[in-house]
Amino acid sequence: MVKNFFSISLLLLIFFCSQLSWADSRKKNDINVAEINSPRPNIIIILADDLGYADVGFNGAKDIITPNLDALAEGGVSFSQAYVAHPFCGPSRAALMTGRYPHKMGAQFNLPTRGSFVGVPTTEEFISKALQKTGYFTGAIGKWHLGEASEYHPNKRGFDEFFGFLGGGHNYFPTEFEKTYNKQIKQGIRNIDHYVLPLEYNGKPVRETQYITDALSREAVKFVKKAADKNNPFFLYLAYNAPHVPLQAKEEDMRQFPDIEDTKRKTYAGMVYAVDRGVGDIINTLKAVKKLDNTLIIFLSDNGGKLSEGGDNSPLKEGKGSVHEGGFRTPMLMHWPEYLEKPQRFEHPVLALDLYPTLVGLAGAELSKDKKLDGKDIWSDLINGVNPHKDELIYTLRHRKGLSDAAVRRNEWKAVKTGTKPWQLYNINEDIGETIDLSRKHKVRLKDMILEMEKWTWNNAQPLWFHKSEEGADWRKDGMPRFDETFRIK
Repeated sequence: MVKNFFSISLLLLIFFCSQLSWADSRKKNDINVAEINSPRPNIIIILADDLGYADVGFNGAKDIITPNLDALAEGGVSFSQAYVAHPFCGPSRAALMTGRYPHKMGAQFNLPTRGSFVGVPTTEEFISKALQKTGYFTGAIGKWHLGEASEYHPNKRGFDEFFGFLGGGHNYFPTEFEKTYNKQIKQGIRNIDHYVLPLEYNGKPVRETQYITDALSREAVKFVKKAADKNNPFFLYLAYNAPHVPLQAKEEDMRQFPDIEDTKRKTYAGMVYAVDRGVGDIINTLKAVKKLDNTLIIFLSDNGGKLSEGGDNSPLKEGKGSVHEGGFRTPMLMHWPEYLEKPQRFEHPVLALDLYPTLVGLAGAELSKDKKLDGKDIWSDLINGVNPHKDELIYTLRHRKGLSDAAVRRNEWKAVKTGTKPWQLYNINEDIGETIDLSRKHKVRLKDMILEMEKWTWNNAQPLWFHKSEEGADWRKDGMPRFDETFRIK
């Protein structure tokens, strides 16, 4: 009798603990919101490619319309100071997936242009794997750019489903790229241009017939419908390759912008409009399957817009590839009807590096014991309107031939070193365009920030690959990274 009593008590205790596990995990993260009784959130990250800071309506676009993205921003939170970890595609995506600065794992360059057997180290657990292990149904759609060999494939990095392409870009019109692909096959070429390869679904090539942006939106809709039939929450990583070059837009999308005369800008605008149209399809699908209210949607770009290819980062300085604001400060929004009801503009710095710990926290997942992170769980600060990175340092570092461009920000102060120029200092809150150098007025402050960044670089890893073989040759020939010159204080 006593034995049965203790057995029943143990079963009841296990059941009770399982019911409270989600609530307990939220308490551990110290979230100042009303008690959460709903299921764990579905999560969608939508990543644009080379989208300019000023190229969406909610960030002040004057000539490009993005009604669906604007509606998400108006019903949630938009961010004025959202930073990615690097001003180029590959390193930025590696940081997003791992929660680590790419320099810490040898991923500070884009992957080789014509194929390779290298990729983001498998010792780094992707956010997808962390969520998958805790019961999420996971999907990646679009551009991967994190490794093409089998061990780096999305299906091996925590994604149940993958539709897209593994390289760093792709042409947009199937009738054109399929023709080029077939021609190269007939010529016996084995190292085929990645931009014309067939797309794939879970490792198998598929024949696509739609404009690529529309195809990715279609597959996202399909994934949401499939996920809706499951009992598990879902995580979707939708990585559009638009508006990355080549500039290729549908005529009907470009016709939405009759007042834009510049050809590049008009094509670019059509590409952005196609992304926004796809976002609208996804929102409508979430509504139809009754999943919108408990789905956290995050939208951002992998880096700044490319000024020579139609992008606009106003009022920021420069663009893609730069350590000035235009290179790595991007538009960003969050939308979650159940817990982000009041529209707001969050005016404090947030990092793409923060997404990993924040989303893992919201999902009630546990981090691996040896998992290192360079971001932090910002949910409580977001809810309470508090600066999550007060007095902390934010870095960006881009290597070039024989030198490195570097920038470090703390609160309103930003120190910048580009090319062979001396370090400069800006008050980024008062001078968002980085036009007034205050280095002479604040020499002690500047020196302190430079030394702090130098200290940060000491455990950077050597690059595991280079975008082009000549970059690797130059790196070795020039004795890079030559941080003694980068952090020299004159």
